[in-house]
Amino acid sequence: MKIKTAPARYEDVIAMPPAVHKKPRRANFFFRTLMKVVSDLFLAGEKPTLTKIGMDRLGKDEPCIYLMNHSCFIDLPIAASMIYPRPFSIVATSDSFVGKDWLMRQIGCIPTQKFVPDLMLIRDMLYAVKENKSSIVMYPEASYSFDGTATPLPDTLAYCLKKLGVPLVMIRTKGAFLRDPLYNNIQVRKVPVSAEMEYLLSAEEIASMSLEELTTVLHSEFTFDYFRQQQQSGLKVTEPFRADYLHRVLYKCPHCLAEGETEGKGIHLTCKKCGKQYELTEDGFLKATDGDGRFDHIPDWYRWEREEVREEILAGTYGFSADVDIMMLVDTKCVYRVGEGTLTHGADGFTLTGCDGALDYRQSPQSSYSLYADYNWYEIGDVICIGTKKALYYCIPKDKSVSVAKARLAAEEMYKIVRAKARTDVKA
Repeated sequence: MKIKTAPARYEDVIAMPPAVHKKPRRANFFFRTLMKVVSDLFLAGEKPTLTKIGMDRLGKDEPCIYLMNHSCFIDLPIAASMIYPRPFSIVATSDSFVGKDWLMRQIGCIPTQKFVPDLMLIRDMLYAVKENKSSIVMYPEASYSFDGTATPLPDTLAYCLKKLGVPLVMIRTKGAFLRDPLYNNIQVRKVPVSAEMEYLLSAEEIASMSLEELTTVLHSEFTFDYFRQQQQSGLKVTEPFRADYLHRVLYKCPHCLAEGETEGKGIHLTCKKCGKQYELTEDGFLKATDGDGRFDHIPDWYRWEREEVREEILAGTYGFSADVDIMMLVDTKCVYRVGEGTLTHGADGFTLTGCDGALDYRQSPQSSYSLYADYNWYEIGDVICIGTKKALYYCIPKDKSVSVAKARLAAEEMYKIVRAKARTDVKA
């Protein structure tokens, strides 16, 4: 999938008037049916097993909020197929509206910016359920999982559920991540996919729970490990490209501690500096091809990388500076290619400079609990996205060894450290 782009001067783009806010539309029967047909055609070759649990508790015309784990693109067709013929609005990232704003709104989509505070989003969701009588489909993790485990949830999710005052329904997929993991560069594997839709909590049950109790439920629902599920089920992923680009996730060698030297190719992950090699086995384990291995489970390795990043931050040694191509999103007409610059990340957060000196943007660590980082973004390249409601900056590192996964881990850990310090200061 690609996105519409155009060259432009930074000064002209930043001076553009803000996009006019539009209230969510209720998708009519024609567009709901169109989505159902397109989704079923997409799923025809997959033949996923779809199961509903307790959905008789949801009234015929009663809107709800569907929360769904986010594994790959197949999530949307699964949701559209299972929910039909009920009307629903989808909370979608603003870049997905580029070049197709009219269509996205006709099918009920609500735009938002990933990891940017957005009070208007809650208002739009309220309008959808109260005025349009439409349900909401939301992927609260916002970004696809890198390592097959859950990504952080927004602190405000429990508050949002209480504010909406509608039942909570969960849609959980199995096999979707293994079929098309983000790191593998859109190389789809032959893996069976299933989905389960479960009525979880009524509006009255949500209202009776404290924010802390509701948060506990949400975190329980969004705790998973897809590689562990594969190992326990005995599912085989036999494709000879299953480790391609695995270095996007496992960027640091646990043996020589070199970063940016690992290479995922075929069924192997190899450190080009020390020569240590692992095989990603058909049943989802990592197996050292020579001697003992440090890790046999991808999420364990990724968790270790997180711990390493946190230690760097606490020691004051974390940071990077990378030359980047810069693209901007300020409206839904296109993404503007505004030039080149330098992206720096350190204790003070992100700094982006460039465009012949015209651009100087800074973003503090406490601005967001996570970071929009993606692999092969719209087939352009690995990306780090920062910005505000006014403008988003998509930064494509020129040096392909720069790890956007490490940047995301660092942003999340910095946020935790800053928040913990703030709570300590308040108590003091």
